Amino acid sequence: MTTQPAKSEAAGGIGRRLAGHRLLWPALILLALLLGNLAFHHDFFSVRIRDGHLYGSLIDILQFGAPLVLVALGMTLVIATRGIDLSVGSTVAIAGALACGHISTAADPGSVATMLTAAALALGVALVLGLSNGFLVSGLGVQPIVATLILMVAGRGVAQLITDGQIITVTSAPYKMIGGGYWLTFPFAVLLAAALVALTAFVTRRSALGMLIESVGGNPAASRLVGIRAGGLLALVYVFSALCAAVAGLMISSNVSSADGNNAGLWIELDAILAVVVGGTALTGGRFSLGGTVLGALIIQTLSTTVYTLGVPPETTLVFKAFVVIVVCLVQSPVFRAKVLRRRRTTTPRSHTTAGAAPQQQEAGA
Repeated sequence: MTTQPAKSEAAGGIGRRLAGHRLLWPALILLALLLGNLAFHHDFFSVRIRDGHLYGSLIDILQFGAPLVLVALGMTLVIATRGIDLSVGSTVAIAGALACGHISTAADPGSVATMLTAAALALGVALVLGLSNGFLVSGLGVQPIVATLILMVAGRGVAQLITDGQIITVTSAPYKMIGGGYWLTFPFAVLLAAALVALTAFVTRRSALGMLIESVGGNPAASRLVGIRAGGLLALVYVFSALCAAVAGLMISSNVSSADGNNAGLWIELDAILAVVVGGTALTGGRFSLGGTVLGALIIQTLSTTVYTLGVPPETTLVFKAFVVIVVCLVQSPVFRAKVLRRRRTTTPRSHTTAGAAPQQQEAGA
């Protein structure tokens, strides 16, 4: 006799835990965007194998969204410490310019050694840029938005100096593999991004590092009093953010086999911040969700695909994206949802009262 109520309570508990999960709303929004595309193109979900490679709209979203996933991954840890990194777009441009510049002047551009040297050069410079941001924030106490704004402005000029204001094109099969190649039928960029996300999740969630980062962002004074070296952690997250941006820069320049110091990674820092916020990580720091960030980046990339799918005119693309993002943020906001539900609850009794008063008025009139 008590089995049925126990099952109902268990089902209700699972439902409440699922409704309160932080990844529920980003996942539902991503699903809604994908289904919206399916309504306009019936083969949107179809994945085909051509020449031993996977092709399809879903594969394109994963491949073109891989650089944004990496940039947002680094941005997540920075935001978890109450910081912000506006310089990732410039780092993307610098990394691509350095790598393509090295390959274009190498004696053997198509060799693996040249590609590895170019990648190491880009990552080494990104390491220095990240240390610079970390020193300004943790060593000199400069506000993160100001410290990284310096590199955001200057870095774009540095990238144009490296390329002499020209677009550097390269022909290198090993370098093409990073952003435009395939491995085991999958785009190599997707596999690389997935490996870095999994490694980051393992290091931050299977060790004390993630908790220390959240403690520095949640309460810097308390973390300092208990002996946590916040300065080193702050420098670490900015270095990690720069390295992620450098890998994204290698992917972007590799996919198009060229480096454009003026447009590569332009405004990607804003898309990364948006992906982190949509994924459920608060700008106030203290908590972060890597899974939510990946979903947020895929939402942004799917939204860009939707713009092209629907044929939105180029002059209204940014307005359309801004409108959808506002709707997404409102749907995810617990405060907004609570206000909507409260208004609906207060409206329903009034309608019942009005409906019940009508017969009485009719009787009185009769």
